[in-house]
Amino acid sequence: MKNYFKRTMITAVALMAFGSTVFAQNTVQVGGEAMYPMKDIVDNAVNSADHTTLVAAVKAAGLVQTLKGTGPFTVFAPTNAAFDKLPAGTVATLLKPENKDQLTKVLTYHVIAGKYDSEALKKAIKAGKGEAKLKTVSGDMLSFMMNGPMNIVMKDETGNLATISTYDVYQSNGVINVIESVLLPL
Repeated sequence: MKNYFKRTMITAVALMAFGSTVFAQNTVQVGGEAMYPMKDIVDNAVNSADHTTLVAAVKAAGLVQTLKGTGPFTVFAPTNAAFDKLPAGTVATLLKPENKDQLTKVLTYHVIAGKYDSEALKKAIKAGKGEAKLKTVSGDMLSFMMNGPMNIVMKDETGNLATISTYDVYQSNGVINVIESVLLPL
């Protein structure tokens, strides 16, 4: 009986250690905080110091419940620095209640239905012979291309480029890829 108990305890400790190792490997730091794969997109994003503008915009557009939904969603999440690159006053104007439709269009342009991590994006780019065009939740198109063997670059319909700086931040309802520029639909 002692040996059975001892083996059971060793097995339990080994499983806990393995589980925490897998958990640690799937947890990515974004904006100085851990993004936990068992949390949804919104519950993780609110903790990122680099995404306070995005979170405020999502709240102003009334998209919180949507992004807490089942999904899966792929969110290309612009950083605060990305929003700061926009012309002065752009963010303040978009956040006004009378501009909610325009804000919603910009935000949903950063979301694709489905789960597109870096491997899925690379596969789509390869299948498209160097360029993948994916439809966003706003109904518009984003283009994806490789920039070297590892980096994926996105292009919006106006020709602006965004580089993915942090890939594959897995969520319970999808994946976040952090980008360094705000993309704009036509």
